[in-house]
Amino acid sequence: MLVLDVLYYVFIIVACFQVCYFLFFFSPFAFQKESIPSTKNIPISVIICAKNEAENLKKFLPTVIAQNYSNFEIVLINDASYDNTLEVMEAFVEKHSNIKIVDVKNNEAFWANKKYALTLGIKSAKNNHLLFTDADCKPVSNNWISQMSAHFSAEKSIVLGYGGYYKIKNSFLNKIIRFETLFTAIQYLSFARMGLPYMGVGRNLAYTKEDFFKASGFMKHMYIRSGDDDLFINEIATATNTSVCVSKESFTMSNPKTTFKSWVTQKKRHITTASHYKTSHKAVLASFYASQLLFWVSGIVLLSFLFNWEVVLVFIGLRFMSQLVIVSFISKKLDEQDLMPFLPFLEFFLVIFQLTIFISNLISKPKHWK
Repeated sequence: MLVLDVLYYVFIIVACFQVCYFLFFFSPFAFQKESIPSTKNIPISVIICAKNEAENLKKFLPTVIAQNYSNFEIVLINDASYDNTLEVMEAFVEKHSNIKIVDVKNNEAFWANKKYALTLGIKSAKNNHLLFTDADCKPVSNNWISQMSAHFSAEKSIVLGYGGYYKIKNSFLNKIIRFETLFTAIQYLSFARMGLPYMGVGRNLAYTKEDFFKASGFMKHMYIRSGDDDLFINEIATATNTSVCVSKESFTMSNPKTTFKSWVTQKKRHITTASHYKTSHKAVLASFYASQLLFWVSGIVLLSFLFNWEVVLVFIGLRFMSQLVIVSFISKKLDEQDLMPFLPFLEFFLVIFQLTIFISNLISKPKHWK
């Protein structure tokens, strides 16, 4: 049984690798006590880019307007909408003097390109410190701006926040979407805390206008439809200029996808974008995913043949125990504790799902996104 012998040693190696990965990369973030800097009340420009988001603006923009912060403006970008988004924005402007509109029209060079629209919005912002969210996002508290902006300093010009999704009872799709979001956050927040920032999410992200223009904006990846958040942060973030904010008052929440088809389309776009990360970041992330896949596949095969099953079970238990402890602490920080009872099942599904998406993208690379 040479094949099983080889698979057995592969399993031992990847199980140990996974445990070490959790302990080395994730445990510092899991067990680190959060410190909240004092509010600085620096001028902030909140940037919201909206395409056909009339109803979401009506619902969520008031929660941004009501922020407990004395010095901020809201820059609303109408990204060539064909519903009544512009009219909704104009109605808000009539009532609130700190809101301005940037009305973007499609052109041949940047047709339906969110990065082009964002660039115009950033140019229009009067303040150097920018805070980004989406039209379908709701800050969980009136202290969102103050909590995120408090992490800016003379050294820190990038602030990575957490953007979660609303819970839907008795929905497996909702659980897998939230688990994938949680695990992505565990990775990028843990890495940033270690001095290896590689991405952020546009639902809750802050950086300076100065950094944006110093990097020539999105020009290096303007041809890629997505990536206005993660690719830009991958380009400019360093160990010294990036801070992490996970105060529970700093979170934003969004409505998740409600069909597998729409979620698959979203994930295909995200995986395609990740292929443009820096080589070192791709190597670290790929090594973790490959070890996950090998752990599940080799473990299942070895147990199905009862090959050294006692030792295999010990290593499975060791790996899951280290994962459960560390992920439980982080999920408590990010208010996602209800996912923990489903951890092994959700992880297995996500590993298989990501492999399927990766193969699908290799066969037929997506070129156009909504």
